[in-house]
Amino acid sequence: MLPASDADFLALEEFFSALGFAPGESWTGRRSKGRKFEAFESGIELAMGEGMPSADLVVEVDNADIVAAAARAKGFAFVSEIADCDWGARLFVLKVPAGFGNLAVFSYNENWRQPTREAQLDGTGMKFAIIVARFNAFITERLLAGATDALRRTGALAADIEIVRVPGAFELPTAAKMLAESGKYNALVALGCLLRGDTAHYDVIVNEVTRGIGEVTLATGTPIGFGVLTCDTLEQAIDRAGLKMGNKGFEAALAALELAALKRTLQ
Repeated sequence: MLPASDADFLALEEFFSALGFAPGESWTGRRSKGRKFEAFESGIELAMGEGMPSADLVVEVDNADIVAAAARAKGFAFVSEIADCDWGARLFVLKVPAGFGNLAVFSYNENWRQPTREAQLDGTGMKFAIIVARFNAFITERLLAGATDALRRTGALAADIEIVRVPGAFELPTAAKMLAESGKYNALVALGCLLRGDTAHYDVIVNEVTRGIGEVTLATGTPIGFGVLTCDTLEQAIDRAGLKMGNKGFEAALAALELAALKRTLQ
């Protein structure tokens, strides 16, 4: 695309970033500037005939509903709302900024390329333990609230969620090992917050906690959701404990639940 002004350039940058394309390499020279946008798997497909969307460009994504929600949150102009297609897909059409026409976004309802096994996020009847570091409790208690909310929303009972507190993040792997070896829990969630300081202590602790939790998972086979924040500043931690970056405790609990459900399915 060749935008005609800096304003159009910025509008297109925001448009494709919001839709999930990863910003790639860029350049700023004496005569021109530009930026690439990349996707993990990409290609060009030509199509024509009945049932084709009214668009100048068509993009396939993993989940069109998620992309549509992101586009709506950004206030992008919809040419047509997301809806089911008779060829087994969900599709919507956006108006591209700077007069570049319409963009259709779709995802197939089933992965017809390759069969997959995917667990349902259903915690009914499962037992969980959430291990929370007391250090930086201002952050970790918010992570705990998010993790508990995620498990309750997916069917787990309050009585089936045990909360275990430890002094700091360094103690998380030890507690995780004891809980996993008890055989009482389908999954664990480890929550902590590490903030970078002026010494190498931060890097040592981050490496040991990450390695330790990974080793416990591999040794015991018990899924562990990793909800340990490793941030440069308190502001970054706050953003990841319920503000604009979401709640990483919520995400860690869902990851643990999904692996526990997958384990149950495979067994």
